[in-house]
Amino acid sequence: MLGADLQAKPAEYVKDVSEANFMAEVVDKSMTVPVIVDFWAPWCGPCKTLGPQLEAEVNAAKGKVVMAKVNVDENQMISAQLRIQSIPTVYAFWQGQPVDAFQGALPQSELRAFVQKLAGLAGDGGLADAIAAAEEMLTEGAAADAAETFAAILGEEPENAEAYSGLVRAHIAADNLDQAEGLLAAVPAVIANAAPVEAARAQLALARQAAKAGPLDALKAKVEADPADHQARFDYATALHAAGDVEEAVNQLLDLFRRDREWNDGAAKTQLFTIFDALKPNDPIGIKGRRRLSSMIFA
Repeated sequence: MLGADLQAKPAEYVKDVSEANFMAEVVDKSMTVPVIVDFWAPWCGPCKTLGPQLEAEVNAAKGKVVMAKVNVDENQMISAQLRIQSIPTVYAFWQGQPVDAFQGALPQSELRAFVQKLAGLAGDGGLADAIAAAEEMLTEGAAADAAETFAAILGEEPENAEAYSGLVRAHIAADNLDQAEGLLAAVPAVIANAAPVEAARAQLALARQAAKAGPLDALKAKVEADPADHQARFDYATALHAAGDVEEAVNQLLDLFRRDREWNDGAAKTQLFTIFDALKPNDPIGIKGRRRLSSMIFA
């Protein structure tokens, strides 16, 4: 599994640890993932508040940090070795060494910052490299391999917007439009409006249109015969995009907008934004097209 050395399974995010397995679950494990150690006792009032709050933040980190809970009454030798004077006391281990600590209860915001800071020590578990590799597969036409890789990434980080978008786009590339639509319907709410997901949504809309596009040559001839036939020009732009000629599709839609920006409730502008949203932010066709559209709108 991708990033297996850095990502823990959900059931392993928080564990009760004793002197018998402290070396394995804290020192050794911290060589690959930061480990937070919560020293507590059943009679400690503040521990009952801090523990669940800290566990919530660790669980939210989804394996980028794990937590070991040590009952000081049952594990006095560890407490003595680390000079635990009062509880709750929290230590953070990274690569075999304590790297941070605090005593007493903290506000939830400070606990979140503490966990996030530690999560940053281990990087992203190689997910960024995996996403880049999957994108390359998609570019090279290996949609099935790309889909498998994106799905593996989501298995480790279900709310990764780039991976979710990639999985949808891989299904679109494989002409599995219903599967792509199903994925978009089930997208986690926290990333539903993220730019990569919006791009995938736009690509699906364009793919649906492409399935209904008419014959390219016939539509071109129709536009040339009557340049004022706005529907023919719109259909021609749709067919061009379906054929992979994105730049000329944008040109035709810009020409339609120039001729009649209000035609069909501003359909040319809407279609242009759909195309722009489907492109990568740095795509020169999108950058140039947006600039030309803006100059027409504000002229």
